[in-house]
Amino acid sequence: MNVLIIGGTGFIGYHATKELITKNHQVTVVGLPPAPDKGLFPPEVEIHLGNLDDLTDGDLVGLFKGKDAIVFAAGVDDRVTPRRPAYPIFKKYNVDSVQRVYTLARQAGVKKGVVLGSYFAYFNRIWPELTLAEKHPYIRSRVEQNNAAFEAGNGTISMSVLELPYIFGSMPGKTPLWKPLLKYVFSPFPLFYPAGGTTCVTVHQVAQAICGAVEHGQHRKCYSIGGKNLTWIQLLEKMCELEGKRKKVITLPGWLVTIGAGFISLVHRMKGLESGLDPVEFVKLQTRNTFIDSSQTRLELGYADEDLSEALKDTIAACK
Repeated sequence: MNVLIIGGTGFIGYHATKELITKNHQVTVVGLPPAPDKGLFPPEVEIHLGNLDDLTDGDLVGLFKGKDAIVFAAGVDDRVTPRRPAYPIFKKYNVDSVQRVYTLARQAGVKKGVVLGSYFAYFNRIWPELTLAEKHPYIRSRVEQNNAAFEAGNGTISMSVLELPYIFGSMPGKTPLWKPLLKYVFSPFPLFYPAGGTTCVTVHQVAQAICGAVEHGQHRKCYSIGGKNLTWIQLLEKMCELEGKRKKVITLPGWLVTIGAGFISLVHRMKGLESGLDPVEFVKLQTRNTFIDSSQTRLELGYADEDLSEALKDTIAACK
């Protein structure tokens, strides 16, 4: 297949490109400047640099023509803290961009679409009592992104969404987003962290899942991508173990975490900012075990059950 990846020069896009080429697909990537280092991508990969906002509809239709599938690996995540109100920013880059891309892709004759979303949308579905989309602008944007993708496909493009959790691994020339956490974990100070946990995946698993979705993802289906389920304590202790350190992680009581989150929220308000994840409300989700049973999804998309240790080692080395 002839596959185009929007956001293809980023962390996930880079690994997805490598995986798709391994499976004999032709890949074109679209990413923001600057140009990737020479030799980062195989010579057969076509690279286009530019911001979607700077490209006309005609430019995009021309770029999309002849492509069998488009992977949307762009947008903004919850690390962005825009000025209040936050939702318009998340909507612009996560919802409106997806709507525009796949509406134009339909005009260009594209038949397959894969959107990379967030596992928070999955928990919004299974835990409706938390009303996550109502309370968190970022999660709302991811839920609406899914709907926008399916509507834009309009039955002509087979659209699927991968709801991604926390991802570990590295790519040449970029520092992983985990650096601040690892700096804390490897500091000489005791470790304090909330209760709860998460599912973690390697970036290679995500790349395999993307390839599987491109090849045989089902229309209007959200695939919640899971890997290794770990409590926060298990994850931090695993990081220490890989560095030959032994540190005890002390679990913070929920009320204390809520007080700290309230202080963060107050600082944001004083600065005229708003987080995509409301700090106080997010404590209710962060202190749960946000685990995913990935056995069925792995079978459907064909991604492996990998050991997380090697990806954690790569992450730690890249952060150094």
